Amino acid sequence: MSFTFRHLLGTEALTRDEINFLLDQSRAFQAIQKQPLKKLATLRGKSAVLAFFETSTRTRISFTTAAARLGADTMNLQAESSSTQKGESLVDTVRMLEAMKPDVIVIRHAASGAPHFVAERLGIPVINAGDGLHEHPSQGLLDALTVSDRLGRLDDLNVTIVGDIRHSRVARSNIHVLSKFGCRITLCGPAMWLPAEMAAMAPNIRIEPCINRALPGANVVMVLRVQTERLREPSLPADEYIRLYQMTPARLALARPDAVLMHPGPMIRGLEIDPAVADSPQSTVLEQVTNGVAVRMALLYLLTGGAPSGAAPQTG
Repeated sequence: MSFTFRHLLGTEALTRDEINFLLDQSRAFQAIQKQPLKKLATLRGKSAVLAFFETSTRTRISFTTAAARLGADTMNLQAESSSTQKGESLVDTVRMLEAMKPDVIVIRHAASGAPHFVAERLGIPVINAGDGLHEHPSQGLLDALTVSDRLGRLDDLNVTIVGDIRHSRVARSNIHVLSKFGCRITLCGPAMWLPAEMAAMAPNIRIEPCINRALPGANVVMVLRVQTERLREPSLPADEYIRLYQMTPARLALARPDAVLMHPGPMIRGLEIDPAVADSPQSTVLEQVTNGVAVRMALLYLLTGGAPSGAAPQTG
């Protein structure tokens, strides 16, 4: 089974078969990460615009590395140097970029829906590298690939996501992906970061503010990044968050013995996660980074013309 993708704007509209197809394509690029010579000529002559209107380090470097390993050229636009800082509109900026004739645009933006807005107005493929509080689809896919590698399956898992759920596009993309495989998902964190409407995002979602009740039976434990400025509020100082929600060895021991520990990065050791957990054999943090390059190589390959012919284009 094969599919043709016009854009990758989110994971919500992807089917289970489409996700499996994208993961299979990514596995073909995993092996390249283990080779002494990692550079291919697959996309030689192609170019990708990396339009990061929101500051990023990890995702931008990952996409840059993915493009380089495929032999593609990159054009970089970063938030601090963007003409939008001088008042230029988003649509004028991206049309200027399109006039340089790239083959794909990778966009990260603080406004939810910005990649969709761009995709509706440009004639080139668009990859969402994170938009507001909406989604981070390549992160959801790389996390699924990592879980599948570690546990040998994605079906019927118990997944606990801990932290700032409300503000996490990573959580949303993972919920959309993993729910397609029948996973039971528990969302855990301070009550103000646990919006009730997220329980309606997919079947089998449970809201549980108590971490000791959220972890038993978990196959996957995902710790989210916490913005330190949100812990300056009197209602939730940092030491209280640490006491109630930091992932410690004792808390991780409540999950299944073979549970995998995930974090999208960057980690704040001693706040969200105990260093002993971050460096434990159960941690997949570095595997997630490696798999991120493979997934983004697959996306760039598929969206710039390497995709096999198949179903009609979709814009999920």
